[in-house]
Amino acid sequence: MMKIRLFCAAGMSTSLLVSKMKDAAKVKGVEVDIEAFPEGQMDKHLDNVNVALLGPQVGYTLGKAKKMCEPLGIPVDVIPMVDYGMMNGSKVLEFALNLANK
Repeated sequence: MMKIRLFCAAGMSTSLLVSKMKDAAKVKGVEVDIEAFPEGQMDKHLDNVNVALLGPQVGYTLGKAKKMCEPLGIPVDVIPMVDYGMMNGSKVLEFALNLANK
C-alpha cells in the first residue's frame, strides 16, 4: 500500500482532492492511503510515508519540506497548479506515483 500525504494551508481545500485521488486509485486498482494535513504539521505526519505533496498555496515551503523529507527518503514536490485548481485526482495521483518511482 502506498502512503501519500498532502500538505496545504489548512488541510481543508485539499480534502476534496484527497477524495478524488482515492476514487482514481480505485479505478486504477492501486492501493493507497491518502490524507491531507496543514503544512505546519508536516513533521508529525511523515511516518512510513512514500510521497509528500504540497498544495500550490504553500509551494514556497518546498525548501523546508525537502529538509524534513529527504533525510527520511521521502520524495516531496508541489502539486501542479492546473491539476490542483481543477481538482484532477487522477493527474495528481499519477504525479504522486511517478514521484515515488523516481
